[in-house]
Amino acid sequence: MTDHPYGYIKDGKIYLKGFLGQEDRIIGEVKEDEASTIRYFEDRFETVKAKVEKLKQDIQENQNKGSFLMKLIHLKNALMHYDGLGDFPALIQELEEQEAYLEEIIQANREKNLEIKKALIEEANAIKNSTDWKEASEAFKELKLKWLKTGPVDKEIQDEIEGQFQAILDVFYSNRKNYFDGLALQAEQNIKVYESLLEQAREAHDLPDAKTAFEISKKIQKQWKASGRVPAAKRQPIWDEFSKLNNRIFSRYRRMSQNAPRLSPGLMIKKIEKLAEEMKLLSKGAVDDSKLAQAKRLQAEWKKLPPKKPRNAQQSIGAFVFFSEIVFEKSFLDKLCHSKYPGFDEKDPSEQVVIKSGLLKDLIARDQRELNTVRENTDNFRTQEDDFDHMMRRKIAAHKRKVDVKNHILKELTNN
Repeated sequence: MTDHPYGYIKDGKIYLKGFLGQEDRIIGEVKEDEASTIRYFEDRFETVKAKVEKLKQDIQENQNKGSFLMKLIHLKNALMHYDGLGDFPALIQELEEQEAYLEEIIQANREKNLEIKKALIEEANAIKNSTDWKEASEAFKELKLKWLKTGPVDKEIQDEIEGQFQAILDVFYSNRKNYFDGLALQAEQNIKVYESLLEQAREAHDLPDAKTAFEISKKIQKQWKASGRVPAAKRQPIWDEFSKLNNRIFSRYRRMSQNAPRLSPGLMIKKIEKLAEEMKLLSKGAVDDSKLAQAKRLQAEWKKLPPKKPRNAQQSIGAFVFFSEIVFEKSFLDKLCHSKYPGFDEKDPSEQVVIKSGLLKDLIARDQRELNTVRENTDNFRTQEDDFDHMMRRKIAAHKRKVDVKNHILKELTNN
């Protein structure tokens, strides 16, 4: 029997001595002579040793060290069954040291990845219910890209973290889909509303009583402004006829009003100032059912005034409209609080202020978005018709007043 530090030859076969709990095993046969056979298997060991050195060098020279872990593990496992003569335990120990080094780096990276992904989840969660679809969609696109570029976390929590992020994405994209699906359906319903308003304008135009026709005209024009969006190509023909009919109704009513007995400008200004001052008083503080009834009575008196009012009364006219809206907005806000927060009256006054302020801020943000949309639509849609431009200017002013009214109430709340 020929002996070797790491093996031996017996009965024409070459053995590798057992290591790390393995038994001695045959790795080959003597072909020509024992010396050349031993050199052959020593050379095989040197070849695999060079692979280990090359792998260690690659790990040190590359930035993404963790990517070599599986290659290292496969090589280490292969050494346990590799046919060669040499110090396999030493090679395996070197690889185990490298493995521990890589696992430490990978663990640190996974902890860092977890921090990054938790931050991305927080960012996504903060905007998942956003209705600013364009801006939010861009934000989610960036978040998904950052998520994909971020490496893995520990396998034990990988599914949980991925699930959290995906659930947030599902909420946003489901909301967005429902919104745009709803827009398409709503547009079909809205066009029917515009067609109905046009039919009412035709009927009002044919009424013999100019005042009744004018009251209907005011009501349906207000409904038109409040109606939802439809494609411009479908709405424009309806609007062209609708506006012409209402202009004729107004012209007939104005001619009738000019021929009717009128208050002197001085008396009318005093009446307007009186109504504006009374409405201003009603607007202060909380609004109950009694105040609401008084406000409606003042509005009824206001409607009895001639449509054409003195230019010197413009400030009082604006004040009456502004404070009227404050009264009705306060009433609406109070109902909203009671609807959303059962037992609202039993809450501490300071808590009631916090709740009202929060709801107001949400409403202000919504109204501001609507105002911005109306302004953009006005800029994007130009027409040669003065009536349309006049209506859009009034629409912008009305939206701006809605924002101003809520800001006034918010300031009153926070200053008390």
